[in-house]
Amino acid sequence: MRDLHKSSVLGSKHGSLMSWRPQYRSSKFRNVYGKVASREHCFDGIPITKNVHDNHFCAVNARFLAIVTESAGGGSFLVIPLEQTGRIEPNYPKVCGHQGNVLDIKWNPFIENIIASCSEDTSVRIWEIPEGGLKRNMTEAVLELYGHSRRVGLVEWHPTTNNILFSAGYDYKVLIWNLDIGEPVKMIDCHTDVILCMSFNTDGSLLATTCKDKKLRVVEPRSGRVLQEASCKNHRVNRVVFLGSTKRLLTTGVSRWNTRQIALWDQEDLSMPLIEEEIDGLSGLLFPFYDADTHMLYLAGKGDGNIRYYEIGSEKPYLSYLMEFRSPAPQKGLGVMPKHGLDVSACEVFRFYKLVTLKGLIEPISMIVPRRSETYQEDIYPMTPGTEPALTPDEWLSGVNRDPILMSLKEGYKRTSKIVFKAPVREKKGVVVNGIDLLENVPPRTENELLRMFFRQQDEIRRLKDELSQKDIRIRQLQLELKNLRNSPKNN
Repeated sequence: MRDLHKSSVLGSKHGSLMSWRPQYRSSKFRNVYGKVASREHCFDGIPITKNVHDNHFCAVNARFLAIVTESAGGGSFLVIPLEQTGRIEPNYPKVCGHQGNVLDIKWNPFIENIIASCSEDTSVRIWEIPEGGLKRNMTEAVLELYGHSRRVGLVEWHPTTNNILFSAGYDYKVLIWNLDIGEPVKMIDCHTDVILCMSFNTDGSLLATTCKDKKLRVVEPRSGRVLQEASCKNHRVNRVVFLGSTKRLLTTGVSRWNTRQIALWDQEDLSMPLIEEEIDGLSGLLFPFYDADTHMLYLAGKGDGNIRYYEIGSEKPYLSYLMEFRSPAPQKGLGVMPKHGLDVSACEVFRFYKLVTLKGLIEPISMIVPRRSETYQEDIYPMTPGTEPALTPDEWLSGVNRDPILMSLKEGYKRTSKIVFKAPVREKKGVVVNGIDLLENVPPRTENELLRMFFRQQDEIRRLKDELSQKDIRIRQLQLELKNLRNSPKNN
């Protein structure tokens, strides 16, 4: 009860100490509880990466679980079919084409066997996972995307458009890739330090970012124009999430007293947060997750085992504390199952995949609304964004915005997406965005970068030499054919 009381201080600036009580009583989500999967339904024996980068290192969809692993030389990640729970063999095949540590992985929301990864080797890669998972190590990506001059820390798929991918690098740039042509088509160049987090609004017409320069920004992604900017003096922002289509943002960060804190913002006016609330005195990063269907916000601390959850309202105090899921095992990161992969018959409204590094364990945690009835609970499962894109890359790039195509979860999720990823055939050439060739004149800034550039150039030289010798052979063949034609009896 002590923690419940402590958290009830949320909203205390805007009412009495217990101002959350009425919402708390009337909410259909007041009794939501977290249920940990039994040991045989966990994934065990996984060498989870020890990288200290503040990402989740885990991506999940209705078919596969992907986890970044510890590996010597280069970077790799595992892709495991969801039904293959239990102990994973040490020699289980990996996706291992990157030359540096993998820093982020994300599944394509519309094509379930396509995953994007980014790495310290400055590349972004697109991988096509075969039906039923990997049978051997995968080193060949369907697309290798070079455009950043330094390591790439984040990738994010556009929420409503097929084949549009955003990547954020340590060169302080966000590149927008059109995977239909395999090229970057836009560059967002408004950040003055490392970008920590990217989040889209529902239709993907706005991008919110947090940055190491302590600023929160709302950007129009196609033009790169900064629409709103907040310099957070008292609230050092770490993570940001758009709260669905409510025109609100939520950030997690650190107060001037080094306590963990959340702040709620109006996306059209970032001059002041609507509310700022302290959570606790722990030091790990707070990861926010928002479920637009239930209006629930989950806060998970990196390095502790707790997940607090709240209900978001449109009126003050905006945030109502519901409960806290507790566990002694600290989480390194958390994957989140898309809505269409949930078990609606168990009234599951959210599912985390928790990375427990010390045990080499991935532990599913289901958030469940207790209901007695066996029938489909319409009120907790509204229509939700599905697996069909609303736009093509060309439509979105030309300025069209469209809300996600919604689906019902009533029938259970069986339909597979008809979309297939077709990798563009590309000639190797310079990458020009906003009139700047991204691959030209990029001076290496560290010894590692110098080495990477050296190896990349060596590969390129080797490839060009091979190409040259192939062309020499072809020329000789053609010359011989020509000679034969001239000397053939028909021509005499």
